[in-house]
Amino acid sequence: MNPDDPLLRILACPLDKGPLHLLAPEEPLVPQEALYNPRLRRRYPVIDGIPQLLPSSGEQVAEDEHERIVERMSRS
Repeated sequence: MNPDDPLLRILACPLDKGPLHLLAPEEPLVPQEALYNPRLRRRYPVIDGIPQLLPSSGEQVAEDEHERIVERMSRS
């Protein structure tokens, strides 16, 4: 996926139905491309360009990692 992909405007978190942010891979913070919900601190993987948006696919992100991700999102 790329940040300008129109699909990103319609994808939503399966739990709170809010918008998601695309995270590019960056070791060790984000080992693979992912979509992130900062409200619930959940990260959903993007595998072979396909977002995995089942509730069970998401993983909870720890507080310190959440802070680093939000800081990175604010720089871009």
